[in-house]
Amino acid sequence: METTTPAEATTESCHTTHGYIGDKSKYLARLKRIEGQARGIHRMVDEEKYCIDILTQISALTKALESVALGLLDDHLKHCVIDAAKLGGEQADIKIKEASDAIARLVRS
Repeated sequence: METTTPAEATTESCHTTHGYIGDKSKYLARLKRIEGQARGIHRMVDEEKYCIDILTQISALTKALESVALGLLDDHLKHCVIDAAKLGGEQADIKIKEASDAIARLVRS
């Protein structure tokens, strides 16, 4: 008998496409800019730029990542969680717990 981990079970129970798929190109473009920001910070440290300027860029990078995370969470709630809630049962409980855990991780970070 084949068993699945909780992560596999929740992934399988979601859409065949994830909630963010409609905005995938937007997310990829944003992540590309974030990647460039991280490389810029690396370059600033390598070039021994002023500490406060580096910290300012790190703050901007952090906010950009938080923005992506909140967008993904919103898409997840609007699609996977709502769909599971409509079906009810154990999958609804799993999706709600999964979303609550993700929110807790974001708040702690």
